Amino acid sequence: MTQSLHSDAERAAELAAENRALRARMAYMLEQAERNHEIMMRHQAFDLEIVGATSFPDLVGSIFRTLPAISELESVTLALVDEDADIRTVMEKLGVDFAAFPDLLFVSGIDQLGFEVGARFAHASAPKPVLGMFDAARHGRQFPQPGKRLQSVAIVPLLRNKRIIGSLNLGSVDPTRFTPSLGTDFVEHMASIIAICLENVISNEMLKYIGLTDSLTGVYNRRYIDRRLLEEISRARRQQYDISFMYIDIDHFKRVNDTLGHGGGDEVLREVANRIKGELRLSDALARFGGEEFVVLLIDADLDSAAFVAERIRAAISASMIALSGGLQVSITGSVGVASLSGTGEATAEAAAKELIAHADEALYQAKSGGRNRVVRYSAE
Repeated sequence: MTQSLHSDAERAAELAAENRALRARMAYMLEQAERNHEIMMRHQAFDLEIVGATSFPDLVGSIFRTLPAISELESVTLALVDEDADIRTVMEKLGVDFAAFPDLLFVSGIDQLGFEVGARFAHASAPKPVLGMFDAARHGRQFPQPGKRLQSVAIVPLLRNKRIIGSLNLGSVDPTRFTPSLGTDFVEHMASIIAICLENVISNEMLKYIGLTDSLTGVYNRRYIDRRLLEEISRARRQQYDISFMYIDIDHFKRVNDTLGHGGGDEVLREVANRIKGELRLSDALARFGGEEFVVLLIDADLDSAAFVAERIRAAISASMIALSGGLQVSITGSVGVASLSGTGEATAEAAAKELIAHADEALYQAKSGGRNRVVRYSAE
């Protein structure tokens, strides 16, 4: 009888232990389910955030700001394939400050991304994410920022229409976070959404750039300068500095077209645009208004400073013969009218912009009437 009671007690104890273990297991599973649900909700919110990004800075800013936090990662970088630097060039022209995105990388070819894959894989399987221990020699290009002390990484291809457009690079100080045996469905899904958003935003930015630039010379067009001028007038008034505007006209350009044809005239326009651009700061803006007329917007520049730059531009245009295809050479001069606007005006930005352009145009007329190949400042007197 005593032995039976003892056996029942043991079984009861075993059942109690099993129940405790089962409850602990269920509590752990519930905790994991809640954690996974929270992670899923955070990533869904992230997906919505990047899908809603309307510009390149907004998109990459969201990726670098949000993804490390929701994924508990010490490093997230993006590498974009930009063979001819077209993406970077256009983004810079649209005002993107790349210094604000040190984890945004550009590579000239997919061989620099860290995948063992040829340039074309239309008839082969797409490259898979590369997961494993961090190796400075192998992964230093993907994670150039020092001091991260990464232990494991995931290099995830960004794919669009069987084409690699870059890589999403994830780094962790946890050596077990990314291992070769880890499933990659989740990171591949995340990378596919990022790739779609990147391609869409980059395409939209390219179209925006095309709409704001002159197709012949590659400088801005009137639509851009009209918009930029309004922005700069408002900014100049807030920060109390002068801006200046110059009208530049190629002298006797009709003779160039009549003598060399429109092809030769186009070559002259491109070279003149390059010579003007060479005398400007990155903060200044050059646009072609049409025909042989160019305009320059100088930021934080009074009339004296603008006239000095205008004289350099005039000299650069006429400094040497312009070599054309076919071995021909032509000598070109330019006339420049300059006007300035103080940062203390009270007229609307639209009215101030219209007046500034008119004053520069009037000064240009005086320069051409006075013999051409000269700089004239606008004076109200």
